[in-house]
Amino acid sequence: MGFNGRFNGGFDGRDERGRYEPELPTYRDDAPWPTPEAYGYGHGYEPELEPDPDPVKRRPRLPLLIRLFFFVPLVFASAAAIAVGGLFIVYTMIYPDPLSMRPKGTGPTIRIVGADGSAIAERGTSRAYIPLDMLAPMAANAVVAIEDQRFFSHFGVDPIGMARAALVNLRAGRLVEGGSTITQQLVKNLFLSSDRTFARKAEELVLALWIELRLSKRDILELYLNRVYFGGGAHGIEAAAQRYFGKSARDLTLGQSAVIAGLLKAPSRYAPSASPTQAIARGHVVIARMAAAGFITHEEAEQTVSSEIHFSPLMRAPNHADMAYAVDYVLDVAAEFDSVDTKEIVIETTLDGDLQRKTSQVVEAALTSRGATLSAGQGAVVVLAPDGGIRALVGGRSYADSQFNRAVRAHRQPGSAFKPVVYLTALERGLTPDSMMEDAPVTAGRWSPRNENGRFIGPVSLRDALAQSINSVAVRLLLDAGTAKVAATARRLGMKSELRQDASLALGTSEVSLLDLTGAYAAFANGGYVNEPYVVRRVRTAEGRVLFQRFDARSDPAIPLASVAAMNDMLRAVVERGTGRRATLPGHVVAGKTGTSQEYRDAWFVGYTAHLTAGVWVGNDDGKRMERVGGGTLPAEIWHEVMRAAHADRGPLPLPHNAAPPAPPVTAGTPRHPADQIDEDFIVQMLEAPSGASSATVSPSGTTTVMPDGRIIVAPPATSPSVVR
Repeated sequence: MGFNGRFNGGFDGRDERGRYEPELPTYRDDAPWPTPEAYGYGHGYEPELEPDPDPVKRRPRLPLLIRLFFFVPLVFASAAAIAVGGLFIVYTMIYPDPLSMRPKGTGPTIRIVGADGSAIAERGTSRAYIPLDMLAPMAANAVVAIEDQRFFSHFGVDPIGMARAALVNLRAGRLVEGGSTITQQLVKNLFLSSDRTFARKAEELVLALWIELRLSKRDILELYLNRVYFGGGAHGIEAAAQRYFGKSARDLTLGQSAVIAGLLKAPSRYAPSASPTQAIARGHVVIARMAAAGFITHEEAEQTVSSEIHFSPLMRAPNHADMAYAVDYVLDVAAEFDSVDTKEIVIETTLDGDLQRKTSQVVEAALTSRGATLSAGQGAVVVLAPDGGIRALVGGRSYADSQFNRAVRAHRQPGSAFKPVVYLTALERGLTPDSMMEDAPVTAGRWSPRNENGRFIGPVSLRDALAQSINSVAVRLLLDAGTAKVAATARRLGMKSELRQDASLALGTSEVSLLDLTGAYAAFANGGYVNEPYVVRRVRTAEGRVLFQRFDARSDPAIPLASVAAMNDMLRAVVERGTGRRATLPGHVVAGKTGTSQEYRDAWFVGYTAHLTAGVWVGNDDGKRMERVGGGTLPAEIWHEVMRAAHADRGPLPLPHNAAPPAPPVTAGTPRHPADQIDEDFIVQMLEAPSGASSATVSPSGTTTVMPDGRIIVAPPATSPSVVR
């Protein structure tokens, strides 16, 4: 019988399942909540919680910063590896056999001749090839010891060497040691330009890794020794041995091998043909490195250092020291022709050999006699013909001590030598040499220029202001015209350097090269014709085949004759009664301008006659201040001596003026190869060109139009550029 319900009596408090349920106490709504004791659990009760199921075991997560620290480099490393692998494939397709790039047996002999056809210099480029097995045993070891001691152990790039070089350069505060391996130097010689950019350096590293995979160490070293330049026109170790010692590289002694290996750091400086003493001293450094690296014993090193080195009696410099800077510049300009497959190349230049030698001697003599007293260590000179042809170019005091060409490559502040650009801008805006300006304090923003003597004289004519180099007037003229217009004038005069965008531009705070600045002044000397300075007129083979030719043309003036005459008037006053009096040439009309940068760090004089224009810079390579050397002192004196020699057989001529417009000089047009005179689009361009003109291009200098008769019309820009560069 089933049961539904509960017992109503006689029950001991348990339900039908036998579980005990205590009687619940009664309470009112306003009574406090019962305590655990009220339920009979007693004191210290803690409810028993149901145990959770076993939690899932989780790995502790790394902080986000740590994860990024490891993840981001991994991503970049992976991308770099993929890129490098792709470049390896590309290089393999372009250069399937690197050994095919072995140099030819010989290169062309380069003969450089002056404007009158006389010989100036000769450069032989012999590239005789010698296998590594036939080389004198110690010759290769000497090169490895001085250039790359870990060559046989690294993979094309030497991190240890790079770190050491970086530390040495950091301590010295300048670049004194390189970290490139022999492999890196080889790929730079084979594939790359000499540009110092991060992109080129990165490509050099990748190519070094690639060529290490393609060639053995012996092949790499053999290619390097036969391609590298050892100075004196010698490419490759065989050519160097023949040139300096009159023997094959297979017969070199230990001392001779050390001398040749030592040339690699600075071939032009240590070449025995330029300085045998320095070459031997550098060879002793190589001997010490060989002993330290274990290639020779210390006894062998001592014996070699104490023995005499005899050079070939036929050894001679490829050019005289006083011609070296000019010859280097010529070879730089004509570098693309030194690999032409011919026995001899003749480079016809605009150089005057006698004037070049005299200019070099004047610079060296002036700095030798007075340089130490005046704390002036270096100087440079450029002499130009009216058409822009370079008659003389000296890039430093001594080519043996430094091959850096300061006339072309150095950019320094010209100081007041830049002021003629400002004054020309003012003249083209309607002022005249007699226009009056106020010499009084002037402020441009937070800058207030002062005159050198610290005084102001009140109203002054433009002529006198330029003659006395008054700063306040130059700044006022620039502020009136605007920086953009002054910069446009500089561009029209042929100056390419980057220019500042503030009022200090008037005082020559923008760095320029001596060649650029001298070229700008030449426009005042020739009647307003702006011609880019040039040195190579023609390049031909010995058989007469023309490889390069400058086509002469007559150009229209880029500066109005009235402005040219006014500038000549004012710049004559600078020499006759102003800051440039030491540049006076008796019997000749001279005009020019001095320039001195802040704290006498740079001193300039650029001047001209109707025959020639010359610029002179004096200073120090490290920017050290001189002892009050201004443009009107040592530079003007050097200019005087150089131009006195240049005008020894020249009669006096007046400078261009309004009364007699000068005949336009024959100028060198755009340099072109004869084969490029007619290109694929020549006929189309002629059909589409306006009647009477063959082409027109817009440049920072304005519009240049080449007419059918060869004349070049140069017009200033229609609007001033918004950005000054």
